[in-house]
Amino acid sequence: MKKSVLLYLFILALLFNVFTYAYFSKNLKFENERYTQLDKKLRDSLKISKEALADANYFALETNQNAQDYFEDKKTGEFLAHEKLIPFVKEQLISFNDKPEGNPYVGMEQISQQKFIINKAKVLNHRWIIAEFTDGTLWGEAIIKYFINDDKSVSFEVAETVLYPKQ
Repeated sequence: MKKSVLLYLFILALLFNVFTYAYFSKNLKFENERYTQLDKKLRDSLKISKEALADANYFALETNQNAQDYFEDKKTGEFLAHEKLIPFVKEQLISFNDKPEGNPYVGMEQISQQKFIINKAKVLNHRWIIAEFTDGTLWGEAIIKYFINDDKSVSFEVAETVLYPKQ
């Protein structure tokens, strides 16, 4: 009787080990397949995001080599780096927000008691900036021409302005 109990316990332990092994091997296979599918999905979404970013930055000084070449100093052959130029131009444009009548480069006169200020600007190339502006209740966008003068100052000129209706 003692031998049969030990035999039954041995067989039970063997079956338990076999079922545990089968469960964990299938679980591992399932996890590997799930990981592979998730990895493929993430790589596809990353590729789509990169393509969307490339499309969005098509009109950007950072990716336009012809516009970057425009800033080459013809006398010395040195380039004015766009990494330094873009923040400098944006800073110069937004500094006009401090004027009491508002930023003059939004292309709109003050309509309400609030002045128009530029919130965000993007340097498109060697000549154009697109800027978003608001007075707190109304908002719009402006295309602004900019010029780098010989004395390294920046001058601006409003090309076109759009003011969106109140909703």
